[in-house]
Amino acid sequence: MSAKALTKGSPAPGPVPAGVVRVYSMRFCPFAQRTRLVLEAKGIKYEVININLVNKPDWFFEKNALGLVPVLETCQNELVYDSPITCEFLDDKYPAKRLLPTDPYEKAKQKMLLEHFSKMVSYMYKISVEKSKSMDISKMEEELQVQLGNFEKKLAGLKTRFFGGDTVTMIDYLMWPWFERMEAFSLNKLLEQTPKLKQWMQHMEQDPATKATAHSAEAYRGFYELYLKGNPEACDYLL
Repeated sequence: MSAKALTKGSPAPGPVPAGVVRVYSMRFCPFAQRTRLVLEAKGIKYEVININLVNKPDWFFEKNALGLVPVLETCQNELVYDSPITCEFLDDKYPAKRLLPTDPYEKAKQKMLLEHFSKMVSYMYKISVEKSKSMDISKMEEELQVQLGNFEKKLAGLKTRFFGGDTVTMIDYLMWPWFERMEAFSLNKLLEQTPKLKQWMQHMEQDPATKATAHSAEAYRGFYELYLKGNPEACDYLL
């Protein structure tokens, strides 16, 4: 995870060793963090190849034509990309310690909730970009506040510690990376009226998988400051 990101001109890595899953990632990418969270939570043996998303190696487009992380690669030459798809693939391929519900309706509910959460991801990204341009973000913060309120009501209605019950499940891991970055985006103030969400965040912070993949708010701030300027050094920030 601490290895420097491979850039344009870097040689492609060799075959994936037997008994290991390879994840093409980037240390600060929230989408790739989803996949690493699942790998950690399920105790799957894996190796990380970090990709410089500002200056990508040409061979990486052979792994994913879209040029995005995460990408999973197995020793059977299986290639899987898109973060929710990689996570479900891992849950199916390594069925011990299931993170997705086995009940079809409960699984569907988690996927529907994830669709709603995608709106929050969009708002947070727009806020970070507009803020870097010194634009007025008050309206977008109000819209994000409404979305947070909806998730507060959802969690309150569930009467459980997490969104899938009283233990961490897939939906919690799929949402967590953006909540971890709330402080870095100076959005913690929006959580003042969502005590259930704040409590959920406190529970999530104690989870071993979240601890294993975490960065400090200062690290995220430093990364995004460079990344939004298109600086290729962003992906290796603090290394």
